[in-house]
Amino acid sequence: MVEIIKQPWTWYVAGVLIGLTVPALLLLGNKHFGVSSSLRHICAACMPSKIPFFQYDWKKEAWNLFFVAGMLLGGIVATQFLSNPDPIQISSQTVQDLQALNIEVDHNLMPSSIFSFDNLFTMKGLIFFVLGGFLVGFGTRYASGCTSGHTIMGLSNLQWPSLVATCCFMIGGLAMTHLIFPWIVKLF
Repeated sequence: MVEIIKQPWTWYVAGVLIGLTVPALLLLGNKHFGVSSSLRHICAACMPSKIPFFQYDWKKEAWNLFFVAGMLLGGIVATQFLSNPDPIQISSQTVQDLQALNIEVDHNLMPSSIFSFDNLFTMKGLIFFVLGGFLVGFGTRYASGCTSGHTIMGLSNLQWPSLVATCCFMIGGLAMTHLIFPWIVKLF
């Protein structure tokens, strides 16, 4: 059984399992899937203040905190005990595209030539970590939810704002990948 879990799963198995999360949450108490709202719940619980955004009964949403803690614990268990020791397989076209941008392919999930502690205090790190993190946070707040909440939960409930948000996420991702990212990498 452990060997089956260690192997990479095809997209249609993982997609179905993620997709079944939506009806399970709805059937188990009309709960909505999404991760970004958990940060709001943590702030409301840990920093009680007079800020109107944090003035609500966060205890009703405590299940979401357990959900996020379970994802964190699952990630730790997966990386420590269930990880595949083989290098990550990257398509040859992706390797060529990355090498054309002078990004060293080291078969890690995130290339260390960009995502390393050494780069954290450089201009590259400032752009990728600080500015990128700010833009992700701003976009999540502006869209009233994250990609998982809108794309998985919102679309399955046929919500118009989630369709608009998902289209914007896709357009932004494509623009970043094909237009902005190559330009930023060439600057540094």
